[in-house]
Amino acid sequence: MNFLAHIYLSGDDPQMRIGNFMADGVRGQNYEQYPPGIKNGILLHRAIDSFTDAHPVFRQSTKRLHPDFHHYSGVIVDVFYDHFLAANWKMYSTDDLEDYAQSFYQLLDSNHDILTDRVAHILPVMKTYNWLGSYASVDGISQILQQMDRRTDNQSKMRFAGDFLRRDYKLYEKEFFEFFPDLEAMCREKRAQLGATPD
Repeated sequence: MNFLAHIYLSGDDPQMRIGNFMADGVRGQNYEQYPPGIKNGILLHRAIDSFTDAHPVFRQSTKRLHPDFHHYSGVIVDVFYDHFLAANWKMYSTDDLEDYAQSFYQLLDSNHDILTDRVAHILPVMKTYNWLGSYASVDGISQILQQMDRRTDNQSKMRFAGDFLRRDYKLYEKEFFEFFPDLEAMCREKRAQLGATPD
C-alpha cells in the first residue's frame, strides 16, 4: 500500500502514523532506536507490506500490469489502491480528506527531529503538491506516477500507468474492495498485538 493507506491503517495513534509513514527508510533492526510508538508504526508497516504482497487479490492486480511494468507492477498497484481509498474516503473516515492530509503534514512538521532523512527530504514536496489529497483523482494519481517514473530515470515507464488505471478502472476498483477489508482486519489485530490504542 502507498502513503495514505499506511497512515490510515495506523488508527488514531500519532506516533504509530509517523512510524508507519517513514518505515521504508528504516533498515533491519534500526527500528529499535526509536520510541515505542514510532517503533510500533514501523513494525505495522512491515506487516502491511508482507500481507499485501502475499494476498491473492493484490497479486491478481499486479499480474494484469506485469507484462508492461514488470517488477514495478506492485508499486503501481499500491498507488492505484491508495486512489480507491481516497476516492471513497467518506466510507472510511468522518474527517474530510483535505483536513486529514493537512493535519498529517502538521504532525510531521511538529516531529521533524525524529523523521528519517528520506522523509525530511520529501516532506516539502509532499506538502507543496498535496500528495495525500491528490490521490482522490485519476489525474492526481497519474501525476504522482509520472514523478515516480522520473526518479527511475524514466526506466519504469510508470508515467503510462494512469492509462492502464483508466482502461481497467472497474476491475481494479472491484479488487480493492475485495482486498481492503482483509487488510483492515489484519491491521486491527496487529495493532492490538503491539498494544496500540484501539480506534
